[in-house]
Amino acid sequence: MISAYIDRYEGNLAVLLLGDDMKKVNFPKEFLPADVGEGDYITIDIALDKEANEQAEAEALELLKD
Repeated sequence: MISAYIDRYEGNLAVLLLGDDMKKVNFPKEFLPADVGEGDYITIDIALDKEANEQAEAEALELLKD
């Protein structure tokens, strides 16, 4: 998991400071929980979606058959 600090909002974007190094990234505000705001800390969990990858591969292979 990645710790992130919500530094501020700029329009539809949230400026997040990630990790110990506080790397600045812009993140769509719509994907944040409704109850968070500037000055809050959140955690972000990024994981590989194997099922979606397998489904996309199967769909691509099916298209190649035609």
